[in-house]
Formats: sequence, structure tokens, C-alpha cells
Amino acid sequence: MKDKKIFIKRIFMSLAGVIVLAIAVGILKTAALGVDPFTTTVIGLDKAIPLQYGIIYIIYNVVLLTFSLIFNRKLIGIATFINLFLLGYITQFTQFLLIKVNAEPAIWLRIIYFIVAIVIMCYGSALYITADLGVSTYDAIALTMANKWKWGKFKFIRIITDCCCLIIGTGLYLLAKGTWKEVFSFVGAGTIILAFFMGPLVDFFNVHCAEPMLYGKNDKSTETVETTAEEAAKE
Repeated sequence: MKDKKIFIKRIFMSLAGVIVLAIAVGILKTAALGVDPFTTTVIGLDKAIPLQYGIIYIIYNVVLLTFSLIFNRKLIGIATFINLFLLGYITQFTQFLLIKVNAEPAIWLRIIYFIVAIVIMCYGSALYITADLGVSTYDAIALTMANKWKWGKFKFIRIITDCCCLIIGTGLYLLAKGTWKEVFSFVGAGTIILAFFMGPLVDFFNVHCAEPMLYGKNDKSTETVETTAEEAAKE
């Protein structure tokens, strides 16, 4: 009975985590102070291909999902598909609502958007990872390279994959006749901060929020986010 209750919690946390992440990305895009590296590639594809952002997001993730299905199926779970089919559309809808309320927010409001987005993004990530029902198709690539192929430590490989996302996304955007000014609206301070500080913040929310929510205050796991992800990749 206890295991069933925990499993239901894990499903709820996975769903809630993906929704919160999607809202955070939408807020980050509206703040125009820099988005996460993965989203940079999606934005580049969105500029180059005449389809809606949500559809582009799904297509891109299906390509990455194929990689995981071939090389490391253990990392694919319920949460992977929740992420695949919900995140892009929720992000698009969130940005639409914020722009409708205020099409040109002042810099102080954009900074508030940015801070709020970072906090809820890290909180959502903690819920999503602690639930341990699969990882995103993007996370699966770095985890496979680090823990199955032994190409190096996850944190260093993740930096490399993030840099590749930045280069590909920027290149696609410019090739689609975008301008550098527009590029710097989604690649900026936020991108740098996410690259260097998201990990510690996710770990903080994992220990102080997500694990107590799942296991209870007196029976919580003491694993870090990275340890949990690495063990999942090794199974």
C-alpha cells in the first residue's frame, strides 16, 4: 500500500514538474534575458522551420528519443513522454498569455520574470528528477555518454552538449535570416546563469522540497540529483 502511494506521488510529481518547467521556459522567453541551451536549439529550429513552436519541440524530441531507444532504453519512462507531448505547448501558451498582458515589459519586470522563472524551473526540475520515472530525451544523451559509454563525467559532457545546443540554435536562427540583436534576446545572461547555477539550485530543491514530498520528512532519500540520474543510467 505504501509503495502504491509513493508511485502515485511519483506520477503526480513528474506531471507537476514538467508543467512547472514548461511555464518557466515560457517566462524566460518573455523575459528575453536568455533561455536554457536546449531551448536555444528549439528556438533556432522554430525560426528556420515554418511550424508552431509546440510541433517543432515534439519533432526535435522524437529525434532525440530515437537515440535513447537505440542506445539506452532504461532512461525512457512515463516522464519522458509527458515532457515530450506537454512541455512545448505549455511553453508556447505561457508566453502568449504574458505577451497579451504586457507586450513590451520594462526591464525591471523582465528581471522579475527572469528570477521567478529560474526559481520555478529549478523546483520543477527537482520534482521531475526525484520522481525518477524517466529523464528528458536531452538529458538521456549526456547520461548515456557519461555512464554507459564512459566518455567522461556527466557534468563535463553536459557542458559540451549545452555548447553544441547554443551553436546549433544560433546558427539556425541566423541562417533563417534572423539578426544578432534577436539572438541576444534569447541567448544572454540567463543562459550563462542556467549553465553554471541550475545544478546546485536543483539539488537544493531536491533535498529540501522534492524528497520530503515523496518520502516524508522522516524517510527521505539522501541522494543528490546527479547520483540519482547516474544510477538510473547504469541500470
